[in-house]
Amino acid sequence: MITRTLGRSGLQVSALGLGCMGLSHGYGAAVDRQDGIALIRAAVDQGVTFFDTAQVYGPFTNEELVGEALAPVRDQVVIATKFGFAFDGSTSTGLDSRPEHIRTTVEDSLGRLGVESIDLLYQHRVDPDVPIEDVAGTVRDLIAEGKVQHFGLSEAGVATIRRAQAVQPVTALQSEYSLFWREPEAEILPTLLELGIGFVPFSPLGKGFLTGAITSATTFEAGDLRNSLPRFTEDARAANHALVDVVTSVAARRGASPGQVALAWLLAQHPSIVPIPGTTKQHRLTENNAAAEVKLTVEDLAELTEASDRADIKGARYPEHMQRWIDR
Repeated sequence: MITRTLGRSGLQVSALGLGCMGLSHGYGAAVDRQDGIALIRAAVDQGVTFFDTAQVYGPFTNEELVGEALAPVRDQVVIATKFGFAFDGSTSTGLDSRPEHIRTTVEDSLGRLGVESIDLLYQHRVDPDVPIEDVAGTVRDLIAEGKVQHFGLSEAGVATIRRAQAVQPVTALQSEYSLFWREPEAEILPTLLELGIGFVPFSPLGKGFLTGAITSATTFEAGDLRNSLPRFTEDARAANHALVDVVTSVAARRGASPGQVALAWLLAQHPSIVPIPGTTKQHRLTENNAAAEVKLTVEDLAELTEASDRADIKGARYPEHMQRWIDR
């Protein structure tokens, strides 16, 4: 697989990473551990070098899975994880980015991942009760101690990004971005390009919607977060499918799948964008990774962008209790 560099950081990764959350968290029951290890190692075999996890995925079990799967190839891959949630045992209880909590939970992540240093450490969500300067300063100290290599933010707004950057250079911002959700184009992406920060879109396939496999008749299993997302109600899915129809049309013309076209559109937006699609299925992994080779014409890109511009997407991204964690 071709590689990309996250902004001006010098951190080089595969053009497509692997979002590992869904193996343990968020989309129903966790996969069998050995199946999860096999999928992650298959990604390595296909040239993926960038793997994304977090403390809260599980919680904790996803970091353990990623660490075990990547142990044989540790020196060949970049592992990203995230801090920023408080826990009561294995239950998440809200946000906590106090410096002392960051230090404690980073030590825990190092142990679960089985690594001496975390390649890319994100603040998972901006904590309104802790100045971002204190967060960035704590990560700066962890970098100086060799426990962390690069600092990242997730779902942070422009003002927060600039304040963090002034204390410790930010290597990457992780936020949702796709044909299904283009809010970052207004202010976030221009700021990242100005400051030389890479962009790591999560949900680059619109939580599966842009693959064309989800219709208004689709049902999700118990524990699947899409059951609680306003954008995935039956009515919203029916209303939003017009965009998928255009993606499917372009895909047929290019001999690709709709998911590959959606990923190729993202890759074409800027060379420091590195999407992290997730999957639990090896054939989908192979399909996603092949998107790096899909060549869309200028006309294809314009048609997709215009279809997205026209789409009046129904439903909020998150329910209210999750939306309040988005820093804008």
